[in-house]
Amino acid sequence: MATLSLGPAPARRAVLTRRIRLLVAATITYNVVEAAVAITAGTLASSSALIGFGLDSVVEVASATAVAWQFSAADHERRERAALRVIALSFFALAAYVGVEAVRALLGADQAGHSTPGLILAALSLAIMPLLSYAQRRAGRELGSLSAVADSRQTLLCTYLSAVLLVGLAANSLFGWWWADPVAALVIAAVAVKEGREAWRGDACCGPAAGRAGGSSPACGR
Repeated sequence: MATLSLGPAPARRAVLTRRIRLLVAATITYNVVEAAVAITAGTLASSSALIGFGLDSVVEVASATAVAWQFSAADHERRERAALRVIALSFFALAAYVGVEAVRALLGADQAGHSTPGLILAALSLAIMPLLSYAQRRAGRELGSLSAVADSRQTLLCTYLSAVLLVGLAANSLFGWWWADPVAALVIAAVAVKEGREAWRGDACCGPAAGRAGGSSPACGR
C-alpha cells in the first residue's frame, strides 16, 4: 500500500522557514548592492548590458521581497499564490526589458565601452548566485514551497545573466565583438518567459505539498 508524504515535522518546518527567511534577506541585500554598482558602472560606460543587469537585480529584489512577505506570516501557505504571481510578473518584466535592450543593441544602439567594475561584478555574481539559488531551492523543495523554489530560479537566472554579462563585456573589451552580449541576452529573455509561465501556473516545485495530494510535479526532477 502506498503511503502519502505528510512533509517535514513541525520542528523541521520551523528550521526550513527560518532558513528561507535568512536566504531571502541575503539575496535582497546582495542584489541592492549589485543593482547600485551595475547601474552606476553601466551609466559611466554607456553599457546597456550593465544597466540591464542592474535592473535585473531590482527585479530579483522584488521577487525575494514577495517571498519574504509570504514567510512573514505565521500561515505562509495562504500567501503562496500571491507571491507566485509577483515572481511570475517579475520574470515577464525582466524578459521584456532584456529583449528590447538586446534588439536595440543588435541594431547598433548604445555600444558599450570597457568597464573594469562591470567585469568584477559579473565574476562575483557568477560565483555567489549559484550558492544562494541552490540553498534556497533545496530548502524550498523540502518545505514544499512553490514560491521559494520559484524565487531560487530567479536567482539562478541572475547567474545566467552574470555569465552573459561577463562574456559580453570580455568579448567587447578583448575582441570588439559587440554583438555577443545581445545575442546571448535574447536567449536569457526566452528562458525568463518560460520560468515566468511556470511560476504563474504554480509548476515551480514538487515536495510535501504535492505529496499530500498524492502526486508530484514533472518539474521536480530538474
